[in-house]
Amino acid sequence: MKAKFLILFSLPALAACASTTSSPRSSLPAAPASPLQSVAGLDIVMGKTAGQLIRLFGKPQLDISEPPAQKLQFASGACILDAYLYPSKNDSANRVTHIDARRSDGATVDRVSCVNALRLR
Repeated sequence: MKAKFLILFSLPALAACASTTSSPRSSLPAAPASPLQSVAGLDIVMGKTAGQLIRLFGKPQLDISEPPAQKLQFASGACILDAYLYPSKNDSANRVTHIDARRSDGATVDRVSCVNALRLR
């Protein structure tokens, strides 16, 4: 019984001995090309940078950065578009690799229709 308590109470002391230095993170591989890249009508969004999306749709409602990824959210009365940007294989800029489209109630919406609706607002 005493051995169990000794082990239990020695764990915090052993944890304090653990190294607190962190090793440098290796860079994450770039995201592979998305099958959405070849969808007609999405070529104006797929592979674009954040700056290009902002010029196309205006200021995003959300801009969430979780390195190496970035999520931009654009909305209109018709739909909400989430664009996910990851590092490109060709350069260091984050580029759109995936998008999701939905209505404000959460129902899915055709991505091409949503992109077009956002462009027209």
